[in-house]
Amino acid sequence: MSDALTQNYIDGIWQDSASGSTFKDINPAVNSDVIGQFPESGVEDVDDAVRAARKAFQTWGKMPAPARGDFLRRIGDIMTERKSELAFQMTREMGKPFFETKGDVQEAIDTAYYAASETRRLFGHTVPSEMPDKFNMSIRRPIGVCGVISAWNFPVAVPTWKMFPALACGNTVVFKPSEDAPHSGALLVKVFEDAGLPAGVVNLVQGSGNTGRALVEHPDVNAVSFTGSTETGSKIGEACGRMHKRFSLEMGGKNPMIVLADADLDLVLDGLLWGAFGTTGQRCTATSRLIVHEDVHDDLVSRLKEAASNIKIGYGNEEETEMGPVIRAAALEKIQGYITIGKDEGATIALGGKRAEGEGLEDGFFFQPTIMTNVTPNMRVAKEEIFGPVLVVLKISSYEEAVSVANNIEYGLSSAIYTNDIATAFKAMHDIEAGITYVNGPTIGAEAHMPFGGVKGTGNGHREGGWEVFDFYTETKTIYVDYSGKLQKAQIDNVDD
Repeated sequence: MSDALTQNYIDGIWQDSASGSTFKDINPAVNSDVIGQFPESGVEDVDDAVRAARKAFQTWGKMPAPARGDFLRRIGDIMTERKSELAFQMTREMGKPFFETKGDVQEAIDTAYYAASETRRLFGHTVPSEMPDKFNMSIRRPIGVCGVISAWNFPVAVPTWKMFPALACGNTVVFKPSEDAPHSGALLVKVFEDAGLPAGVVNLVQGSGNTGRALVEHPDVNAVSFTGSTETGSKIGEACGRMHKRFSLEMGGKNPMIVLADADLDLVLDGLLWGAFGTTGQRCTATSRLIVHEDVHDDLVSRLKEAASNIKIGYGNEEETEMGPVIRAAALEKIQGYITIGKDEGATIALGGKRAEGEGLEDGFFFQPTIMTNVTPNMRVAKEEIFGPVLVVLKISSYEEAVSVANNIEYGLSSAIYTNDIATAFKAMHDIEAGITYVNGPTIGAEAHMPFGGVKGTGNGHREGGWEVFDFYTETKTIYVDYSGKLQKAQIDNVDD
């Protein structure tokens, strides 16, 4: 890795932080592998980045939108060429297996091409006027400088969900990756540079929470998009609300999979293994709760225990690996703490529950695939986000009870139901309180051209992805053109009292 990619990128220049402070980035599967020292950026660095973005906005925002789309297509082309290289480095940095990080890059590629196409579809509206000889329309205008703060678990896909539509709409960006995935963020920005994106349009500031706070609270940042914890998101929402900024929050989840008695259990089993243990359970959309009908509970749990016990754990860049490490030592401690909480509450550890050990696992943050049974809806392990390879199982006796249990949490991101009854499936689409519902599929698997986001404690109403994200990154401007040649007083002229 070149020294440049361990620096910030501000106004088209790779540079150290003003203070010279750094933090260390390590491989969570092989802790002795130090990826690099990255800048711990401060207020001065953020101020420089915002100033560069503000300056670049004056020309980027006035560029014809389809011309901006040409840049996005070039970015997509370069990511396609570098897909395996990017995926390898992402796995090294954040742990999920190589086949998953390739999917992460592919999602970014899809988003690039989708956002590029939408630069020809930034529609306004034309509507009839209530007055004669008058024309009414609305157009979209860019907001300005957008602060993007993203999570480590999708270190390329998630920031592109935010940055590509922001750029398509004519905004400029200051990007702070997670301090657990700074190298992936730098590699992404390097793609932007190599695609010829003008200086200042995208700026990179590395760092921890203080860096993010400086970005959120900067007076010249017009909008903030954040993916991360509910605790941090709430603080960002408070700051943005106080400063009258537009903000989008994508936070936690405790996602249910409902399995009814008529479900195809082979299909369910495949979905559970992927939904609960893909990305080591470290997705906001991970299948966290299995809500299963009593008639099939014992059979499904037995089959799931056998299958999950055979998951190959290891370094994600090794070919046979199916599940990698958790991201850091603190994550291991948190997960182990929830195992203790579950036991104290009366849950049974049906599988796992410990740090994974064995050849090749000695130098990493590995945890066993874990299944908790005898869980009841009001237990903490049934309501709080664990963010690891832990699945809790709740037994129910009816569809109505299943929906009640599914909705008995503060979150509302993703959800799933397995049933062969079409009427029940359509009822669930409306009854489950979540931003996303899958029918006969697990709770993970978002597509780039569909809106993504949740309700309740998961978000604040905005959506990423799909057509709705372009509403977040634009202001609507209403325009009236009166060609009557006289003053018209609208409603005053229209109604005779």
